Amino acid sequence: MVYPEYPDTFWGFKHALKFASKRAALPPLGLLTIASYLPDEWNIKLVDMNCERLKEKDVRNSDYVFISAMAVQRESVKDVIRRCNELNVPVIAGGPLFTMEPDHFPNADHFVLGEAEEIMPELVEDIENGKLKRYYASPDFPDITKAPVPRWDLLHLKWYYSMGIQYSRGCPFDCEFCEIGALNGHVPRSKSTEQIIQELQTLYDLGWRRSVFFVDDNFIGKRFDLKRKVLPAIIEWQKAHNYPFTFYTEVSIDLADDDELVNLMTRAGFNRVFVGIETPDKESLKETNKYQNIKHNLEKSVEKLHSSGLEVQGGFIIGFDHDTPSIFKRQFSFIQRTGIVTAMVGMLNAPRGSKLYERMRNEGRLISEFVENNVEISINFIPRMNIKTLISGYQRLMKQLYSPVNYYRRLRKFLSVYKFPNTFRLKKITFIEIKAFLRSLVVIGIFGKERFEYWKLLIWSLFKKRRHFPLVVALAISGYHFRKIAEKISKKKVSLIFEKPFSSGNLAAKM
Repeated sequence: MVYPEYPDTFWGFKHALKFASKRAALPPLGLLTIASYLPDEWNIKLVDMNCERLKEKDVRNSDYVFISAMAVQRESVKDVIRRCNELNVPVIAGGPLFTMEPDHFPNADHFVLGEAEEIMPELVEDIENGKLKRYYASPDFPDITKAPVPRWDLLHLKWYYSMGIQYSRGCPFDCEFCEIGALNGHVPRSKSTEQIIQELQTLYDLGWRRSVFFVDDNFIGKRFDLKRKVLPAIIEWQKAHNYPFTFYTEVSIDLADDDELVNLMTRAGFNRVFVGIETPDKESLKETNKYQNIKHNLEKSVEKLHSSGLEVQGGFIIGFDHDTPSIFKRQFSFIQRTGIVTAMVGMLNAPRGSKLYERMRNEGRLISEFVENNVEISINFIPRMNIKTLISGYQRLMKQLYSPVNYYRRLRKFLSVYKFPNTFRLKKITFIEIKAFLRSLVVIGIFGKERFEYWKLLIWSLFKKRRHFPLVVALAISGYHFRKIAEKISKKKVSLIFEKPFSSGNLAAKM
């Protein structure tokens, strides 16, 4: 089983992981889940190329190579398939990238399209009988209450900063730029409470004692079950095990409306949420069908979540049809005012499977596939705004957001609002955290461009926000990573030439 390498992006946290001596932020949960469906007598090896090299002998000694990937891993995927082809080892490819773009990988031998749970028995039987088909696809979204516990035992846990588990799939919303509806549906499907507790217990028994990411498309998509069953069970489990985990996840902004749900999440150990805010411009929100955001005062909603003990990590987008050159200043001002420390800003792209992809193709504006790497400053359709204005504005925005002065000003704003929940327990500092702090003293405090702001904040925190000190150090380290990425973006020379519209071909005919 091979998980391809990520390029250097915001979500990779490459520059921050070094402080904690970790190799990757998260493990390949999809492959670990698939591994749980394979027969016990099969000899399975997992190679996460974000943690170790893929050796020729590993490929040569395998009967099959399973590969799963997202769009951002495309270049590494091509290299892995090429190496397998050269050694005549068949590739079985699955995951979001291959589900949406199988026609782009003619050298992969076999494809598993969509969610694989209901396909696995047939796939295993065909492998054992030597009668594999080219394509496998389930016509329906599977019932994930039948999903077994992922094979975390295949990992070197010490290589990872966080673990990932999944409670639900699918999102009830229908944002134009998002392909989740095509991949996982708009009706959320969830695991049972018993499954989630079993997965937490398995991680605990393997020795894990750090953060856990619920990788759901929208964790709060099934609120009734969360509030009445799942979160109360997690709270009891955490109490019984002396709160070994902290949790973070992805939610929609309407979480701020539900005091009961916020309270349960913080009591369960959640301390961060990623929210797709996208833009403060209401016309652009209408354009992209983000009505859940239009209905809210975004600034007040963020402040409420911060004051409840949930750090908001925000997703933002530049390049909507309604965007004018003023959007760069407005995005910067909004992010600074709200104190969203981790602001993931990208240029709008149209992934295959999204309604935006279809609209751009119908309007003759689609020019390529989505590469999902904002460091490359890519856009796969012809925007309304002048492309030079769009790119230069985006580069300038990133430089401003992650300049030391602005980043640390935003961090101080966040700390002025953020409150630990009533159930918060000050934990014993771990050796990993001590090592990360000591490295930050040297890398950031002595050699970093942000050293002056870093020392000012540390001293201020010791006197004013002593309980927040570990969080301050962690966010300073994250800021170092973000600055490195932002500098790459701001310095990159980009030349985009828009020629004839892109055609993705007739996929149905190919299948």
